[in-house]
Amino acid sequence: MPTTNLKELSNMPELLSGGHAACPGCAGPIALRQALHAAQQDDAYVVTTSSTGCMEVVTSIYPNSAWNVPFVHSAFENSASTAAGAEAAYQSLKRQGKLDKDIKFIAFGGDGGTYDIGLQALSGALERGHNFTYICYDNEAYMNTGIQRSGATPKGAFTNTAQAGKVLAGKNQVKKDLTAICAAHGIPYVAQASLHRMRDYIKKVQRAVNTEGPCFINVLSPCPRGWRCKPEDTIRLCELSVNTRLWPVFEIVDGRLKIDYKPSEKKQRPMRDWLKSQGRFKHLFSPKNEHLIEEIQADVDKRWENLLRRERCDQED
Repeated sequence: MPTTNLKELSNMPELLSGGHAACPGCAGPIALRQALHAAQQDDAYVVTTSSTGCMEVVTSIYPNSAWNVPFVHSAFENSASTAAGAEAAYQSLKRQGKLDKDIKFIAFGGDGGTYDIGLQALSGALERGHNFTYICYDNEAYMNTGIQRSGATPKGAFTNTAQAGKVLAGKNQVKKDLTAICAAHGIPYVAQASLHRMRDYIKKVQRAVNTEGPCFINVLSPCPRGWRCKPEDTIRLCELSVNTRLWPVFEIVDGRLKIDYKPSEKKQRPMRDWLKSQGRFKHLFSPKNEHLIEEIQADVDKRWENLLRRERCDQED
């Protein structure tokens, strides 16, 4: 049976081995490793796909592989399509009586391969109803190819294609709400998670892989290289993102939203603290850009209030 006991999980076989080439402090391998721990079941196999991106590059550079489960490297844009195709083949083999073992399909993708390049493939797989789980490790830019802005890059962040200078103050646009886009497909399970709440993340992965139909989980994945932060601050930044209400943790089950954690007045932190914690936002603290901090705070507050309103409506129905 699935467990969220961290001691028991630590004694399970490692489905993602150490020795990969991820940068120190990268949250991506944590997200993958714990998801694979969570998905392990005695009566089921786990089959994974991953689009081109940070996690594919650091785990599967030929001739090596860190994956101890069947793994398919797909193109940048089609991790969801690859998982959907494998799942469709599996369903066909089951109907023909050629396979009776249960298989859990998990597709991984970064924000570039999910929010942007892979959105069409993901939307199609969700709409068709394939029985798989998609997990996006969101590091908020195309980190693997040189820190270019993506649809997940937050407003004001410095990237190599949205630089801070005389013309721009980092990215002009607000971050795309991909979790809401996936939820709009009417799929049975959608969630946002944070790695500092490990049991919550594990529980969500377990619920997703054991839910019939397409499921989506979005997990924030700090990148020390792109965020200009210290490697040892990865989990602290995850916690800070939740306590600023920038990255709410919640789940939507059959269309009903429930927020899993609401920071108390004592723990709640202003966005200014989040922005100060990363070098990619340092330009916002110059006198000419200070107004952007207020705009960013106002946007976070608005999104949080909308989320609370949605939860109240869903719980009253």
